[in-house]
Amino acid sequence: MRAWVLSETDVLPTLQYLEDPKPVSENQRLIRIVNSSLNHRDIWIGKGQYPNIVFPCVPGSDGSGYMDNEPVIINPGISWGENQEVQSDNFHIMGMPSQGTFAEYIVADKKQIHKLPKHLSCEEAAAIPLAGVTAYRAFMVKCQPTKDVKVLITGIGGGVSLWVLKYAVAIGCEVFVTSRYQDKINKAISLGATGGVNTSETDWSKQLYTLSGGVHIIIDSIMGNTLPDLIKLCLPGAKFCFYGASGGKTDNFSPHSIFWRQISLFGSTMGSDTDFSEMLKFISDHKIRPVIDTVFPFTKLPEAMERMKNSKQFGKIVLDHSK
Repeated sequence: MRAWVLSETDVLPTLQYLEDPKPVSENQRLIRIVNSSLNHRDIWIGKGQYPNIVFPCVPGSDGSGYMDNEPVIINPGISWGENQEVQSDNFHIMGMPSQGTFAEYIVADKKQIHKLPKHLSCEEAAAIPLAGVTAYRAFMVKCQPTKDVKVLITGIGGGVSLWVLKYAVAIGCEVFVTSRYQDKINKAISLGATGGVNTSETDWSKQLYTLSGGVHIIIDSIMGNTLPDLIKLCLPGAKFCFYGASGGKTDNFSPHSIFWRQISLFGSTMGSDTDFSEMLKFISDHKIRPVIDTVFPFTKLPEAMERMKNSKQFGKIVLDHSK
């Protein structure tokens, strides 16, 4: 089979011919991958900015395709465990160290394999797994949103943030977004957001408070020194969930701004097998479609990765394995 192989850091993966994988137990199945999609995780592994990297590896955590002529989608989370509150010590994600989806075939455990939502194509389904379940757990499971609550999503344009937007709009929340790019804010508004603010402006947090009047839920992946400004946007009793920290550590942060107003600040990562199943049901029930930025031929993975590195995308970058 053809597969993209990453052999060392700071070097692009190379397209190689590898032996087709084979199931080694009765619980495993062979899947022909039709589409896959990119995540920032793939970039971080290539840069050596991910823990416990093992080379060589076939990256890729998102994939859809066919198992015995039936269209399926793959849960990239492996060995979450029975505790719904936190993943087990053995939890890991497809695409390093185990083989990922940037290949023509993959072997997966039966419990990772799910039927495609009937209203979606394989191309659309490939845009769901990692980002979709991360967003579902952070927003739906941990924040427990209800209709009409005000939600702030920072850094709109990436896979997770757009899935949060899709879920929030489906529920009936009032959604506000931030971005350094005005065109991304405009696109988010076209998808149902109420409004947004460009964080390139020095007074962006004041603008956002004027626009929103404060929010009940914040979903963030930046943290860093934006945290104090974001906390000021929280209404009493607000929930602040972060699933990343691309902005690094936070300086000059006062905890008094949190406890006195009963604000809950917590982290989230990926999702359990139950979260994944419930996410697919929610997507099916509400007929939600993902936001796809671009579809690249499978042979153009380096170009697709370059687009992601430059933060040009709005939505998921998908690969077509037939090309």
